[in-house]
Amino acid sequence: MAFDFSIQAHIVLQFCPAGKRAGQAARAAGGVPLPLTRRDFQGTISQDMRYIGVNGDSMRQITLGLIVGNRDVFPAELAKKGREEIIALLAKENVNLVVLSPNDTPDGVVMTWKDAEKCAKLFHDMSNVIDGIFITLPNFGDERAVADSVKLSGLSVPVFVHAWPEKIGKYAIETRRDSFCGKLSICNNLKQYGISYSVGKSHVVDPSSEEFKKDLHWFVDVCRVVRGLRGARIGSIGERTTPFKTVRYSEKLLEAAGISVESKSLVEIVDEINALADTDPRVEAKLSKLTGYLPNTKDVPGKAMKTTAKLGVALENWVTEYHLNSYAIQCWSAMQGALKIFPCSIMSMMSDDMFPSACEVDVMGAVAMYALQLAGGGPSALFDWNNNYGEDPDKTVLFHCSNTALSFMKEAKAGLNAMAIKGNPHDSCFCTLHGTLKPGAVAWARFSTDDEKGRIVGCIGDGEITDDNVHTFGTTGVIKMPNTQKLMRFLAVNGFEHHMALNYSPRTEVLYEATSTYLGWKIYHHNGEDRTLFENW
Repeated sequence: MAFDFSIQAHIVLQFCPAGKRAGQAARAAGGVPLPLTRRDFQGTISQDMRYIGVNGDSMRQITLGLIVGNRDVFPAELAKKGREEIIALLAKENVNLVVLSPNDTPDGVVMTWKDAEKCAKLFHDMSNVIDGIFITLPNFGDERAVADSVKLSGLSVPVFVHAWPEKIGKYAIETRRDSFCGKLSICNNLKQYGISYSVGKSHVVDPSSEEFKKDLHWFVDVCRVVRGLRGARIGSIGERTTPFKTVRYSEKLLEAAGISVESKSLVEIVDEINALADTDPRVEAKLSKLTGYLPNTKDVPGKAMKTTAKLGVALENWVTEYHLNSYAIQCWSAMQGALKIFPCSIMSMMSDDMFPSACEVDVMGAVAMYALQLAGGGPSALFDWNNNYGEDPDKTVLFHCSNTALSFMKEAKAGLNAMAIKGNPHDSCFCTLHGTLKPGAVAWARFSTDDEKGRIVGCIGDGEITDDNVHTFGTTGVIKMPNTQKLMRFLAVNGFEHHMALNYSPRTEVLYEATSTYLGWKIYHHNGEDRTLFENW
């Protein structure tokens, strides 16, 4: 049976007051209700158990369409119990589920073409909330029915294939699963259909194990990155500074990948700032927040702080109006002439507030910052691959002048841009941040548009910020990675930019799977799993 309107109306009526009125109106007119969102279902269980929602942060939460495979020559009881167990485990891990109920198919599993049609219809009807599809095989499963469920749904989301392990002594016909073999058949069919999918490190995994939990969390994070990047909205303020051809990119290639760029003139921002009164409550509130955020502002002129607060108000208005996820801004040199400030301090605060802020109109840098944030859950920053560190071939100095999130630093102070005062009045060079990156594990990423081949490319990796100090201005740190010289050669030979995004919540294995498998980007994962065997065989 299809996921009929009466069930949708029940969910909307009970859990979404705004949806209640829309659902009543649609029902009275004999129409279809407005598209549902994951917020409508948070903390809910539908009447027929098709939707199982859990409470949690809606920004981090993921909804999976669950397919439980069954094959008629294997014990049906394994599929029935397996479905019940997997639902309980996924709900315990804070994952929302859309799954067939026992009223739809025998035991709520997929085994036949008719089952596949019902599953596909359910997933199609719930496509606005499904972020990924999780296939589990308590026994061999019917490869055609499972693959057809995905194909017929029309969903273009990440897919994970999981198989249950056989236990010693359970190989008799009455108890055997053969999930090990079934997984190969499922993957073969998905491959034939041109459907991208993921698998865990082990071929079969006990759902009650820690390994299963790690696989699940990995896949959930992959879904989050794919969901976030498809449909991401990146802001761009001002034009590229003339000497910086290095940050050029193709807006059309980003749009083709589902990433939209909203541009805004720096002149517009300046006009909006000049129109704000010093006594505007929004300006005063932003100034209070900024003063409380910055570690030490005694050397920063009050006028620079006030103008920076006004910039924050203008940026917030723009971000809210256009629903932006990240942005890049022309931070020099026009801003120093027009506003007598550097925007670094407000950008730092916004990045710490989980709104990635990139300098020098580096839109692709803003994309990388947002991608790292989606994968790991923490704020991002933008740095230069700046310098060698003595004679250690695996250490590199990172630097920016800087708008780094304060959460990245072990010590920091607000001051002026020591490089900019060479060509600007002293009082127009506030307010940048100076400090040293705190030691710890980090992830880094760089994306670029390859205009000649019409694709998005990138490189990602993991490293360790050391306790070494670089005594200079701006924000600096020393990153240590194996095979750094190989990486630098790769960057130079392939013409990558000198900017890299940095994040203290390293999940590059998630980012690699999301961008390469599901977005189709060409990605080099430095020191990551060697996928040559899979990609070029």
